[in-house]
Amino acid sequence: MPGSPAPSHAAETPIDPPLAAALAGLDASGAAMVARTLAWSAINSGSRELAGLKRMQAPLLDALAALPGEVGLAPLEETERVSARGDIEATAHAETLRLRVRPQAPIQVALTGHYDTVFPASHPFQTPVVRADGALHGPGVADMKGGIAVMLAALEAFEATPQAGNVGYEVLLNPDEEIGSPASAPLLKALGARAHVGMTYEPAMATGALVSTRKGSGNYALIVKGRAAHVGRAFGEGRNAVVAAAEAALALNALNAVRPDVTFNVGAIDGGGAVNIVPDRGVLRLNVRAPDLDAQAWAESEIGKIVRALEAKEGLSVHLHGGFSRPPKPLSPALETLIGWTREAGAALGLSLQFGPSGGVCEGNNLAAAGCMNIDTLGPCGGALHSDQEFALPETFPERAKLSLLLLHGFASGRWDPRKLRA
Repeated sequence: MPGSPAPSHAAETPIDPPLAAALAGLDASGAAMVARTLAWSAINSGSRELAGLKRMQAPLLDALAALPGEVGLAPLEETERVSARGDIEATAHAETLRLRVRPQAPIQVALTGHYDTVFPASHPFQTPVVRADGALHGPGVADMKGGIAVMLAALEAFEATPQAGNVGYEVLLNPDEEIGSPASAPLLKALGARAHVGMTYEPAMATGALVSTRKGSGNYALIVKGRAAHVGRAFGEGRNAVVAAAEAALALNALNAVRPDVTFNVGAIDGGGAVNIVPDRGVLRLNVRAPDLDAQAWAESEIGKIVRALEAKEGLSVHLHGGFSRPPKPLSPALETLIGWTREAGAALGLSLQFGPSGGVCEGNNLAAAGCMNIDTLGPCGGALHSDQEFALPETFPERAKLSLLLLHGFASGRWDPRKLRA
């Protein structure tokens, strides 16, 4: 099982009889969590698959209804998306699922997750299975339908403890995390502004380690419009938008050598068609990762210089669309405190939890930017995310649900006061 034995000097977390019973209940519910995850994995819910996301809502709403509080759907505004031709189009999104429990309690916790996956309905990776080695294999089994199963099991167990009334919480399950949460970002920002602490259910590493800090992420589309011309009769009159986009790609890629802690990844260039026409449209798609706000500002400045250099060329029109949708999540004293509490909770389960930085991003970035410190890898252990080899380790489902339960109980019992994190 991931996670090494806790050191003997670890702080001891008191476990009273009701809490012990709740922990034992989670041990007994491991098979139910796994079965729920496999059933949810079989429902395609790619981020752009509105019909599949709708189908996924029904079992999630049923699961949320087992908890007290108000369950509902929060509609999301349309967002903009750049087509291959460089046109800015409106894009609709499925709803966010929301559960609010005891909003007047003295301590408020934000619990976030997402029910979309990276796999569209056309992708061959659709059917979950249990591998010969016992691991779950399927779309979203780790990222993060398995994480939602762990979250909900922990909350049900927490509600059975006498101190639960001291903590209120809000659960947000979003349909657009895998495309950067463009539509749900305002809900995450508002939730992060009013919660004292956050718990997010991305998968932990297969080794059992959790994530501490995260880089920020920016997604851009550089739209270049040139001038079409007949290659044989008027080649010199054309202005090649694909070549201009390629020049920008080379300039952006060269920035990786200037600041290795900031990455510029040109993911695609759209444009062109028949080879006897000078292409008048080119769209460059770029992702940027930066470890802190200073690095983010530098990256934004360098991108601006490249855009202005293109704009200065006769016959070209350039528009930069997008930006940083996930701010960096750097280490802070408050985050260090929360990590310490999580280590203590792990020690009570016999685990010595390890934390490390990640270049990946998630909703934990959004919460942290709103002042809400959070642990964002509380889901089951797994790996090969965003690939058709994605897996989750079933024995870690009860282990990680118990970790969440101990954190929630620690907040409710007064062992840890998350209100201090916002100070």
